[in-house]
Amino acid sequence: MAGVVRAERRGAVGWIVIDHPPANALNREVLDGLRSSLQELEADPLVRSAVFTGEGDRFFVAGADIGEFVSDGPDSTRAKIADGQRLTLEMERSRLPLLAAVNGYALGGGLELAMACDLRMASRTARLGQPEVLLGIIPGWGGTQRLPRLVGRGRALELLLLGDQIEAPLALSLGLVNWVVEPEQLLARAQTLAERLAGQPPVAVAAIKRAVGQGLDRPLDEGLGEELEAFDGVFRSADAAEGIAAFLAKRKPEWSGR
Repeated sequence: MAGVVRAERRGAVGWIVIDHPPANALNREVLDGLRSSLQELEADPLVRSAVFTGEGDRFFVAGADIGEFVSDGPDSTRAKIADGQRLTLEMERSRLPLLAAVNGYALGGGLELAMACDLRMASRTARLGQPEVLLGIIPGWGGTQRLPRLVGRGRALELLLLGDQIEAPLALSLGLVNWVVEPEQLLARAQTLAERLAGQPPVAVAAIKRAVGQGLDRPLDEGLGEELEAFDGVFRSADAAEGIAAFLAKRKPEWSGR
């Protein structure tokens, strides 16, 4: 898998880099590489956050490998789409806070991959979109579901029905990305932010991800129930005891992840 996706560790930050020229298109090999790279980083106790990005400065992921779809046929393509959806759910459920460093075009499955991350930082020159409708198909890795949750129904339908690409500053104003930075600053800024995330208490980070993911689209009272259970579990952890003790003693906490 090293030829298309590689996992690296830079201190407490894991990096997952898609390197599948010319456009980092998603195919079976890339999908398998993304999953194995995420599993590798999750299994490393020294890794506390992770960044997804594309090699170079032009493409995050320009979309799916349409030629592979055609050669596979409908049944195999359906299975591949379902597997891609499972990957995005694995990303959301990861213990690691995930940051997408969108270095260039993030179209179709590329935008869907970015939306499955917890946070998104984009190069000012990046372009984002869900152009599937222009091919007579629709998104399959969560575009019809995550995009409305991030930008609202009306804006999401505009992007989905027209298939337009938007520039990073507009994506920022819509809430599709969290930060826009100059291209030459992207990787360093992503590393700095990921280091901040890695320095947060792991038990609380995982609980926040879980509470938001499980409660967001449920009635408020049910979501509050999820939050209560999450709070109770975190409050009983060694990290919570350490955090409170450090606060009272006016010292920096040392998180154990327990």
